[in-house]
Amino acid sequence: MRRLSLSSCAALSAAVARPGYDPRGVATGVVHFGPGAFHRAHQAAYFDTLLGMDLRWGIAAVSLRSAGTVDALADQDGLYTLAILDHAPSLRVIGAHRDWIGPGGGARVAALLADPKVGVVTATVTEKGYCLAGDGTLDMAHPDIVADLRGGEPHSVVGWLVHGLAARRAAGVAPFTVLCCDNLSGNGTKLRAATIALAQARDPDLARWIADLARFPDTMVDSITPASDAAFLADLAARLGVEDRAAVQREAFTQWVIGARALGDGPDLGAVGAIMTDDVGGYERAKLRILNGLHSTLAYVGLALGLDSVADAMRTAPLAGFVERLALHDIVPVLTPVAGLDLAAYTGAVLARFRNPAIRHLLSQIAWDGSQKLPYRLLDTVAAARRAGRPTDRLAVPVAAWMAFVARRSAAGEAIVDPLATSLVNAAAGAAPAQLVDRLFALDAVFRPELAGDARFRAEVLAALERIMAGDIVGLLQQ
Repeated sequence: MRRLSLSSCAALSAAVARPGYDPRGVATGVVHFGPGAFHRAHQAAYFDTLLGMDLRWGIAAVSLRSAGTVDALADQDGLYTLAILDHAPSLRVIGAHRDWIGPGGGARVAALLADPKVGVVTATVTEKGYCLAGDGTLDMAHPDIVADLRGGEPHSVVGWLVHGLAARRAAGVAPFTVLCCDNLSGNGTKLRAATIALAQARDPDLARWIADLARFPDTMVDSITPASDAAFLADLAARLGVEDRAAVQREAFTQWVIGARALGDGPDLGAVGAIMTDDVGGYERAKLRILNGLHSTLAYVGLALGLDSVADAMRTAPLAGFVERLALHDIVPVLTPVAGLDLAAYTGAVLARFRNPAIRHLLSQIAWDGSQKLPYRLLDTVAAARRAGRPTDRLAVPVAAWMAFVARRSAAGEAIVDPLATSLVNAAAGAAPAQLVDRLFALDAVFRPELAGDARFRAEVLAALERIMAGDIVGLLQQ
């Protein structure tokens, strides 16, 4: 079977959307580190739309560790298919990538970062890819940072940013804007501090120049992007009539929130759907507490009911009704209003996304790393509700369901995917419900002092846990 390419693209079915521009006329204005599935499904789709209006913003995809994706892009003239999974699915060919660089291409990366036509550097390398310590600052002992301090070709993304900015300063070229697109709270602020810290260790004057002139806005990104497994790729090839080894899939909903004044005369992403705001943090809190808080609720309560996926959970009427009440009556009322964001409408959109039958998001996967997620997804809301004098009995249910999940997995000898797995297993060992609550409330990495010493909330969690362990889950949800 032929591969997707500029020549084969013309023969695709009329039902497949194609780029609204000639990819051969696109200039490279963006360097992206980490061209994985989320980038190709999310940021690249925004730039692909923008290229229909402004041909300056083609993307150079840079993969520092592996060549698989960039090789696939090279073999397909940079083209790949984005499959939108919704009640009415659709296919779209993306042509935004105009260069693709894998391991060993450092000289080309350096040249691009120094090029005045490159105005933006974006990154999706996961949180660990930024070489940060536990407190969010640059880890100077990280092996990649140690290597970067010795000089030579950079090893880390932060090292490449410093390298590129140093070249631009030396040439009298304005710095590029950096958009971190990973789910890291205050992502731009943290990446800016890390970049300045590495520059400071090498050249204090460069560090001052970066601090004065370079822009690292905070951003928030959102769109569920399932893995492109063999079954998806085979089905897509049958539908297209050509093979596409770089294809990706995601839900229809997508959101990109960017600090309002960050892009200057750069790409007009606001014109293609990105939200430009002075309150990225407000959007981030809404996502964490509504979308992620409800996700964790569905995961732990749904697993207790023997369910497998988010869509399965939303087809279970008592649970679907419970999460809607939890959002509208317990979470939204204690969120600070965000300019431009209708929290009730956002909640409705989130619930609709959860019902999407084309997305199979496993509850077991969402349940991973609960000790790290619950403080931000649920317990921050609990604390805000307690300070406001509002009830917290409904919020106690998903917290209790997490505890039941820990107890159930431990009793069955099944692995708990969590950095605190050993502590969780020890807490559950031989524990009655009251003992389990006491032991888990004592984990200060999960329960901050404000809640750890809250007798009323502890009693609400215990009451919910006892009903879950007794199998009275539906009754608990309907109260």
